Order: sequence, then C-alpha cells, then structure tokens
Amino acid sequence: MIKNKIRKRSGTDKTWKDRVFDLSVYGIAILMMLIIIYPLWFIVIASFSDPADVSNGNVWFWPEEWKLDGYIELLKQEMIWRGYLNTIIYTLVGTIIALLVNIPAGYALSRKELFGRKWISIFYLIPMFVGGGLIPTYLVVKNLGLLDTFWVLVLPFSVSAFNIIIARTFFRSSIPESLWEAAQIDGCGTIRYFLTMVLPLSKAILAVIGLWTAVGIWNSWFDAMIYISNEHLQPLQLVLRRILISNESLLGTASGELASELRRLSEMMKYAAIVVSTLPIMCLYPFLQKYFNQGVMVGSIKE
Repeated sequence: MIKNKIRKRSGTDKTWKDRVFDLSVYGIAILMMLIIIYPLWFIVIASFSDPADVSNGNVWFWPEEWKLDGYIELLKQEMIWRGYLNTIIYTLVGTIIALLVNIPAGYALSRKELFGRKWISIFYLIPMFVGGGLIPTYLVVKNLGLLDTFWVLVLPFSVSAFNIIIARTFFRSSIPESLWEAAQIDGCGTIRYFLTMVLPLSKAILAVIGLWTAVGIWNSWFDAMIYISNEHLQPLQLVLRRILISNESLLGTASGELASELRRLSEMMKYAAIVVSTLPIMCLYPFLQKYFNQGVMVGSIKE
C-alpha cells in the first residue's frame, strides 16, 4: 500500500492539487515576467512609432508604422559619439579601479588575523549610513585638483563600503580556511595565495561587483554635471540630457507646422535616447546573470 502511494506521487503521476499548484506557479511567473519585460518592450516600439500613435493609445505590442526619425536625428549629433566613447572609457577604467580597490579590501577584512579588524569594519560601515554631503565632497574634489579631469569620475568614488562588505562575506563563506593552511604548508605567501588561489575561485564576486560598478558608472550623469564643464569630457548620459534640453528650448521659439514637427522629433528622440543609452548594459547583463544571482545570495548570508 505504501509503495503504491509513493509510486503515485513520483514521476508523472500527480494529483489534481499538484497540477493546480504547478499551473498557479507558472502563471504567476509568466505574469511577473510580462510585468517586467513589457515596459522595456514598450520603450523600444515607441522609439520606432509616431508620437501621435503612442499618445492616442494605438501602440501596444507593435508599431503602427516603423519610423527611424528619432534615431536618425539623435545619431546626427556629433557629441553623441564623443559621449559614447567617454562613457565606455569611464566604465572600463572605473570598473578596473573599483575591483583593484574593493576586492583586496574585502579579502583583508575577511582574514581573522587582521589586527583591528572589528574597528576597521565599523569604519567602513559608517559611510553607508552617514554621508559627507555634496558641498564638502565638491570642496575635497576641487582641492585635489580633479575638477574637469578624466579622473574625477573614476577615482573619488571608486571605494564602495557596500561592495567591500559583500566581498568580505563572500570570502568568509566561500573560501575554506583549510585552503590557506595547505598553501602555507607549500610555502605560499599571503599575496601569492590571494593572486593564484583566491582570485581564480572568486569569479562570481568579481563579476557581480564589476557589473554593479559598470552599471553605476554607465548611468551616472549627476556627478558629471557637478564636476565636469568641459564638453569633450562629458559622458553619454549628460550629452543626451543636453540634447533633449536644447530640443525643448527650440520648441519654445518655434510655431505652426515647424513646432509640431519639432515636437514629434523631440518625443521620438526621448525614446531613442533611452534605448541607445541602455542597450549596451542590457546586452552585457545576460552573460553575467548567473554571477549576479550568486552575488545577491552572498549578501543575504547572516554572519
């Protein structure tokens, strides 16, 4: 009798309650996926659609008529290409510097033999809750001579207390202490152990912190607006903001058919700017998704 019950519960023999539960789970998962994906898809199709069709509610899942006017007008701007190049350089250099700073700091805090480890950890935790403010930060950056330079977007904000704590948690939970003991027996020093054994086993946290940093730098525009006035050093997000603001100012001086045409192009350029600015990160994310999920789980471990 017991064997028959177990046989019914296993394999494809499911009760109607199990099937209803499975269908409910799949239905909720599909609904959540649509809620997340549809706004992104709507931005894409709106960038190829006439603004009148979008405002009238005629665009839902496919454009009424494919139009490339927004992308053509946006890519005609020469400053777009300079902003793209600047943002790519800022993201690459800033991500490398952040990894060089935060990963060793997190590893050092994970070591039990570190003198004053508790107080150093508290020192790192304080900036997570208390910030210095915009004006003191601006004065520090100015006194360091970083205003209107390439390094102002990659050096002052490269240290992240949150990333350091996440890296520390990862090293504590994922790198066994016995590995360090075995390395010591073989005559391996601390630096060599970190470079040749710890880092190859830490691809997950490297990818996670690298992705977080890259996304933050890529989407950053406020820091550039505050610290950079040189147009040749401005990143893509700030360049797009300037283009959209200049289009709005042109609308105020135009009238008649010219005003309606400028308004149509301005609306299409807004959607095109969103797609252009987010496309590289969206293409990069699927390759690092599994590491991103691991990084989120690392942060949930209670010590």
